[in-house]
Amino acid sequence: MSELFDAKSFLKTVTHQPGVYRMYDVAGEVIYVGKAKDLKKRLASYFRMNVVGEKTRALVKNIAKVDVTVTHTETEALILEHNYIKLYLPKYNVLLRDDKSYPYIFLSNANHPRLSLHRGAKKRKGEYFGPYPDGGAVRESLHLLQKIFPIRQCEDSVYANRSRPCLMYQIGRCLGPCVKGLVTDADYQEQVSYVRLFLKGKDRAVISSLVEKMEQASQQLAFEKAAAYRDQIQALRRVQEQQFVSHDSDDDLDVVGIAHDNGMACIHALYIRQGKILGSRSYFPRMPVDADLTEVLSSFVTQFYLNQAEGRVIPSEIVLGESLGEEQDVIAETLSELAGRKISIKVNTRGNKAKFQRLAQTNARTALVSKLNHKMTIHQRFTALREALHLNTLTRMECFDISHTMGEKTVASCVVFNQDGPLKQEYRRYNITGITGGDDYAAMAQVLERRYRSQIDPDKIPDIIFIDGGRGQLSRAYDVVHPLMAEWPKRSILIGVAKGTTRKPGLETLIMTTGEEFSMPSDSPALHLIQHIRDESHNHAISGHRAQRAKVRKRSALEDVEGVGPKRRQALLKFMGGLQELKKASREEIAKVPGISKALADKIYDALQH
Repeated sequence: MSELFDAKSFLKTVTHQPGVYRMYDVAGEVIYVGKAKDLKKRLASYFRMNVVGEKTRALVKNIAKVDVTVTHTETEALILEHNYIKLYLPKYNVLLRDDKSYPYIFLSNANHPRLSLHRGAKKRKGEYFGPYPDGGAVRESLHLLQKIFPIRQCEDSVYANRSRPCLMYQIGRCLGPCVKGLVTDADYQEQVSYVRLFLKGKDRAVISSLVEKMEQASQQLAFEKAAAYRDQIQALRRVQEQQFVSHDSDDDLDVVGIAHDNGMACIHALYIRQGKILGSRSYFPRMPVDADLTEVLSSFVTQFYLNQAEGRVIPSEIVLGESLGEEQDVIAETLSELAGRKISIKVNTRGNKAKFQRLAQTNARTALVSKLNHKMTIHQRFTALREALHLNTLTRMECFDISHTMGEKTVASCVVFNQDGPLKQEYRRYNITGITGGDDYAAMAQVLERRYRSQIDPDKIPDIIFIDGGRGQLSRAYDVVHPLMAEWPKRSILIGVAKGTTRKPGLETLIMTTGEEFSMPSDSPALHLIQHIRDESHNHAISGHRAQRAKVRKRSALEDVEGVGPKRRQALLKFMGGLQELKKASREEIAKVPGISKALADKIYDALQH
């Protein structure tokens, strides 16, 4: 039981009503959020003499304070619990790391509607089809649709400003509504109606209509038109053969499979709309030790679908391989209430749904095995590096690199690895300023000072700090970091990674702060880990530098002229017909632009010439 917390006194104040509780550690961090039908019963279960489960024992040991929020219903408690988990990301909760918005196919509500990928809030007028598991699935579908139904996918600005048809028209992928006379509104709308039916899963209705149109055209001796309809029918039939289609074309469901092994779980979701699999995706929730399968699945369903209620579409039916226990009915009621229609959660289905369930389960197992193998590889590399450097522990590493072109727009990167591999959410870039262009030593000193000068979380102190560079870079890094380490609870070691003379991978020289230099065999797992973190750091720095450089080069010289704001810039460019013409203009010609004085014209002329 926790020595930090007086459970007896606290439990006397707790009600038997439903609600949500938040548990804090001594630092004031929320470490667990839970909900209960009866708060007193649930909270009392944590403070018994014999607490079951390693996770619960570890949690109770760290409790310093508990907050309780009473709700009217279990549904309210479920929603509040979800909001708190999303806000605090507590250490002992199962967390679904999925904060991205899901993409849709969007059919605009224009005179000549456009098909496009849409992500985010549904503010634009038109129809949304999906959601799809990722942008790749949407792009693939749009590419397919363009081959079958030639309606435009170009931006509205392109469509509004064309005077002759583009390449898409030439190759038969667009009807060319941008140019008058190429297609009638009726013919274009006919294709739009086919797309709409196709995206709603009514393939058979589309084919029946096309067959009818083909026969009519043939009877009217319009053989070219009949051939075009025939080609569309053939293309649609090929697509039908490729897709896994349920016999019940009204199926609108998600099928969820789960696999669990070695302290890791994989949840695989199949998205099925109108009987077709739109796509699928594997999720690897962050889970505390000893979390059981029901808790993992229940947390996934709650977090995933309550997020969907904030902008995604919840399907009418969710098919699971495992029951959610006593919470299943409450979760279904909550989702139904939020969606404004009945949402069913089903387990142990039959027929086609059972086939889909087996498919989701197989995918979950396969993805988990692949992830575990990758994790084992990373762990083996960490162990090899720890042994090679004679370290007691190795749990975290950071690597720094500098990127610039001839001293222009210097950017430093810091990447972080733990025993599961790259921690991309902790990667950082630093724009280096106030140094002589090209002075890599000063750049390295600045980034390390900025990274470590403030108080560092003890859990985030790296065991190794890699410096991508030679002896000089390492020496400068040591001068900056060594004094700061005096306040750290543990010491980090600094290692320079110098490229070999031929700069080929496998020939790197490792330099220690003692002056010792050594190399590792090219097939060494420890060296592979060093190469991986060094390459990540290098790529992260380069991409940041390129973005900065592109930003500078896109800037107009006019932006640096004092007294020339956006309106005057626009007036100058419009009056002169563009930047190139403005550069050729004399002082007198610039002064003729409305709103530009003689003195300002001189300033603009000088700025553009130099």
